[in-house]
Amino acid sequence: MFSKILIANRGEIAVRILRTAKEMGIAVVAVYSDADRDALHVRMADEAYRLGPAAPSQSYLNIAALLEIAAKSGAQAIHPGYGFLAENAGFARAVVAAGLTWIGPHADAIDAMGDKLRARQAMQKAGVPFVPGGTEAIADVAAAHKAAERYGLPLALKASGGGGGKGLKVARTREEIESAFSTATREAEAYFKNGTIYAERYLDNPKHVELQILADKHGNVVHIGERDCSLQRRHQKLWEEAPAQIPNRVRDAMRDAGLRAVRAINYDSVGTIECLVQGDEFFFLEMNTRIQVEHTVSEMISGIDLIREQIRVAAGEQLGYTQDDITFRGVAIEGRVNAEDPADNFRPAPGTLTVYREPAGLGVRIDSAAYPGMTISADYDSMIAKLIVWAPTREGAIARLRRATAEYEIRGVPTTLGLLNALCDHAPVRDASYGTATLEAFATSIADAPETVQQSSTHVAESGENIVRVEVNGKLFSVRLLDDARASGSAKARPAKTRKTARVATGNDIISPMHGAVVELRVTQGASVAAGDVVAVIEAMKMMNELRAHKAGTVATIHAEVGATIEANAPILTLG
Repeated sequence: MFSKILIANRGEIAVRILRTAKEMGIAVVAVYSDADRDALHVRMADEAYRLGPAAPSQSYLNIAALLEIAAKSGAQAIHPGYGFLAENAGFARAVVAAGLTWIGPHADAIDAMGDKLRARQAMQKAGVPFVPGGTEAIADVAAAHKAAERYGLPLALKASGGGGGKGLKVARTREEIESAFSTATREAEAYFKNGTIYAERYLDNPKHVELQILADKHGNVVHIGERDCSLQRRHQKLWEEAPAQIPNRVRDAMRDAGLRAVRAINYDSVGTIECLVQGDEFFFLEMNTRIQVEHTVSEMISGIDLIREQIRVAAGEQLGYTQDDITFRGVAIEGRVNAEDPADNFRPAPGTLTVYREPAGLGVRIDSAAYPGMTISADYDSMIAKLIVWAPTREGAIARLRRATAEYEIRGVPTTLGLLNALCDHAPVRDASYGTATLEAFATSIADAPETVQQSSTHVAESGENIVRVEVNGKLFSVRLLDDARASGSAKARPAKTRKTARVATGNDIISPMHGAVVELRVTQGASVAAGDVVAVIEAMKMMNELRAHKAGTVATIHAEVGATIEANAPILTLG
């Protein structure tokens, strides 16, 4: 077993890996960007080394710097976590070439599954069904039209090297194909440096179900059950639960196919087979060759520490147990607590956590690196924490999640806590009939009532609001003052501070609703735009956000340029 490992990541997953490593008696080396110098994973590690500036390209994606630190610290292995370089076969090979152990699958498996077209071809050979579509690249718009004729509409145009909903666009009509193809290609190139696109039939509101796989280097393969990850926004997950509520015949067939698939590529680590389920059919979607964000729910129902198993396997140990030794008990649900505003189309919201208090109690687990005063940086994703609950029954797990989300207190940024709480009482969630389109439809339906997605009424106030507690006849009340005359004994009232919100586009300015980087300007000065046209794309907290014109007009002034940073509420262009 290793005596020291380096964790090439940050945030909650770095803390998660660190905790298991310490339980195993392994020393931990942390790395950090300038933005993360005070981060929890840095404080908890045995050693910590600076990588560079906040931008991931200059820090967490800097392979040379990571390998240099590994050598300097005497680390024997590198754990990539998820995101960043976790599915980078080149990094895996560089780690091995440096005489270190890669805590993950062998690089050929990453290559085989990292490219979606190659993965589909591999599944075809293994006899695993996949979503109706091609196994070859779509070269141009004409080829996309031919794919629509062959596979039907709606048509999904997807980045071959992508994932997480990036580089995925859906054309529901033939008129939308050209725009979907060009946008998917641009996103694929921007995110993955690979503009290859393929086409498949888009399934409306299926279930997104994934199978957790664990394999060692000695040919032993088991599954750790499946989880339902259908509740998504922008094709990114927000609520995951295990086990998935699907027909047993589908479950059994999916498990058999998943084990067959990983054996076909000689897989040797933790991994996830993602599928779409519609009725009594399932279709292979992709394989993630890393630990998943939502691995927690599989751990909760199985009692297996997947990070521990991943490290053991990388060290060459055998699993030491078979499928018959694994039992599943109860129901687990994970809710992702993100710094986003569900009432404003899930607008990313970087900022400082002025209050942070986690829930607790039986069956409640928090995976987080957050603390009061922590800044949620616009340079990274919006996740603050993962809230995981377990109970013997699904009804009990939902009740526990409802209680825990109401107890969780975060101020300083809007979060998804209120939406997670509201989902607990949404009929398709309660009866488990929900699919991939359920969450966004629900969020849209309550967008006009933002109080529905606020945190519980005990702590809706943002930091700085005038909240006082008063006791009347022995009963305690919390009261928000609209006029506050307390300061310095003055009788002159002053307005209460209110929560900062994004400006709504009015007049001739088109406003950026978030802080981020301008990755695309689709108009030029003097160009005519119609209401609803996409005029720019802003990347904020690892999401591409399209900015649309709120009215028709002619572009009079452009206030930003591609590659520049723009602040929230700043105009990106002005119409004449």
